[in-house]
Amino acid sequence: MKIVFAGTPEFAVASLAAAARHHEVVAVYTQPDRPAGRGRGLMPSPVKLDAIARGIPVFQPESLKTPEAQQQLRDLQPDLMIVVAYGLILPKAVLAIPTHGCWNVHGSLLPRWRGAAPIQRAIEAGDAETGVCLMQMEAGLDTGPVLLHLSTPISDTDTGGQLHDRLAQLGAQVLSDGLGLLRAGLKPMARPQPEAGVTYAHKLDKAEARLDWSQDAAALVRKVRAFNPWPVAEATLAGERVRIHGAIAIESNDGKAPGTVIAASREGIDIACGQGALRLRVVQREGGKAITAADYLNARRDLKVEG
Repeated sequence: MKIVFAGTPEFAVASLAAAARHHEVVAVYTQPDRPAGRGRGLMPSPVKLDAIARGIPVFQPESLKTPEAQQQLRDLQPDLMIVVAYGLILPKAVLAIPTHGCWNVHGSLLPRWRGAAPIQRAIEAGDAETGVCLMQMEAGLDTGPVLLHLSTPISDTDTGGQLHDRLAQLGAQVLSDGLGLLRAGLKPMARPQPEAGVTYAHKLDKAEARLDWSQDAAALVRKVRAFNPWPVAEATLAGERVRIHGAIAIESNDGKAPGTVIAASREGIDIACGQGALRLRVVQREGGKAITAADYLNARRDLKVEG
C-alpha cells in the first residue's frame, strides 16, 4: 500500500509510527512551521520532526483547496490517506483521491465530542469513559462512519495530558488494527454514527481557564484536570492571580462566600465555592514554576485564614 499521512501535533506521532511500520508511508502532510517560544522562531511540528527522522518526504501546504495542492497529492497515487489531528480541512476533491479514501483517528467515542478538543471536553463534562475511533472521512465535521473503536475509562485523577497520551497510543492501536484488516483484503465494516448523542468539543480558549468560585467545586476540579497541561486553570487566591495545576474537591465550604480561603495547611489551600470547596495542592505564581501548596504558603506568610 502507498499511504499518505496527514497530522501535526504530538497526538499524531504514535499513529504515524503505526502507519510507517511496514514502510508504506510515501509522504507526510503537516501544517506549516509556526512561530513558537520566547523568540517566536519558526518551529516544525512534532509530526514533521518524526517524519524527517524516518526519511519520509514532508509537504506543508497552507491549504488543500488549491488545484496545485490537490495535483501534488494526486501525483503520489495514494491507496489510503490517514488523517490524525491535521488541522486543515480536506475538501471533497481530496477525500476522493486515495483508492480507499481517507481514514481519521479521532480521540473520542463518536458521535460524542466531535470537533477540536474531545479529550479535554470529556474530562470537563465528567464522562466515565472515552476512547478513539477509526473513521472513514466524509465532508462533514467528524460525521463519517466508524470503522473500529477502542475505549478507556476516565479516572477521577486523569488530567488532560495523561488522557491525551493514553488515547494517542490507543489511536495507534486502532489504526494498526484497521491497516491489518485492509492489508488482508478485509476492509473494516463502516458503521454510520447514530443521530442520538451528538456533542461538539469546541476548541479550547485561554479565557475558559479562569475559574469562577461561584461554581460547584466538583465542576471546577474537572476543569483543573481537563486544562492541564494547557491552558492551565487560573484564579485569584487571596488577592493574587495564580495558575492551578492540581486540586481536589471538598464537600464543605463552611458556609463561607465563594472565593474565601477557609483553610490553609501543608495539605492544601481550601477555597469556598458555590457548592463545596476546592483544595489547591499545586499552584504557580506569575513568573514562577509550579509548587506545592506548602511551598506557596512559605512564600505567602501574609496569608491568613478568615474567621
